[in-house]
Amino acid sequence: MRRILLLSCLVWLAASVAAANLPGQNPPAVSPTDSIASFAFPPKDAALQRALESVLAGAPFARHVARGQLSVVLVDLSTPGVIRFAGIDEDRMRYSASLPKIAVMLAVFEQIDHGRLEYTPALREELEGMIRRSENRTASDLIRLVGFDAIESVLRDPHYDLYDPDRNGGLWVGKGYGGIGVWRRDPMHQISHGATARQVARFLVMLDQGLLISPAASAEMKRIMGHPEIEHKFVLGLRDRAGLMIFRKSGTYKRWHADAAIVEYPDHKYIAVGLLESTQWRGVLSTLIDRLDDIIIQSQAPTLAPPQIESQRSRARVGTSGMPHRVVPQYPVEPFGGRVCR
Repeated sequence: MRRILLLSCLVWLAASVAAANLPGQNPPAVSPTDSIASFAFPPKDAALQRALESVLAGAPFARHVARGQLSVVLVDLSTPGVIRFAGIDEDRMRYSASLPKIAVMLAVFEQIDHGRLEYTPALREELEGMIRRSENRTASDLIRLVGFDAIESVLRDPHYDLYDPDRNGGLWVGKGYGGIGVWRRDPMHQISHGATARQVARFLVMLDQGLLISPAASAEMKRIMGHPEIEHKFVLGLRDRAGLMIFRKSGTYKRWHADAAIVEYPDHKYIAVGLLESTQWRGVLSTLIDRLDDIIIQSQAPTLAPPQIESQRSRARVGTSGMPHRVVPQYPVEPFGGRVCR
């Protein structure tokens, strides 16, 4: 009798599996997390790469490149739907001082998106202070607010891959900016505040394209990066350029110097990232952005394939309960823009 019952169960199970795979049957439900967007740069654009290498072969950059002290990425976004990418030593992980505060900002907006934080005017002011004025105490307060675990989680989130061991790391925040000791240095290079030029550029492209959390959240983070109040490095280098807007975050500590920006003209738009490790740093990044700006303005319109977006990110977010979040925070409705250089 037991054998008959066992055989009956096996026959029923086999029939159920076969029926589930018959043509015309409804496919199994797909979890929201099965749709993962991971932006990847296309291969380096030959013309843009030649122009970048030509610039970096001259003073004051050549000696820093030869010593492995300088990483640069240039991304031309001037033509809608087209991304032109060029870089030098773009996957070298470097200490980047305050530049990784953009990762803290992203983690805060993730918490807002999940309904765990309310986007109040006070929180908005704190974010502006951390990004525009690079306030260290405010950065540490925001790190306490969300926690290091949440920051690491968002950086390793496969939707973003902003810290990716397959790409030698990337953005990392493992220490506060005063008042908080070391939590955890990055596991590959033991850096507390780290970045690679590629991953910072990816962050900025996804921000500009509305791929960080949601189009509304991306637009608000970009607005916060506008109106920079520290006039050095890239902002200084573009001071005499007319009619542009800049959305940036920089970092400086001892011999480590970093800057990253989205630069927009009426007819041109590009992203530039420069990471420098040198005691002879004065004028290097301000001169760099001046030369990169020339490359973009003087370049001809590209005729390339569209950017490589592996898939569209699902807007349904999965929380700790396993149920999708569909929280749509209300961000201030107002024009946003960067610093206008005249």
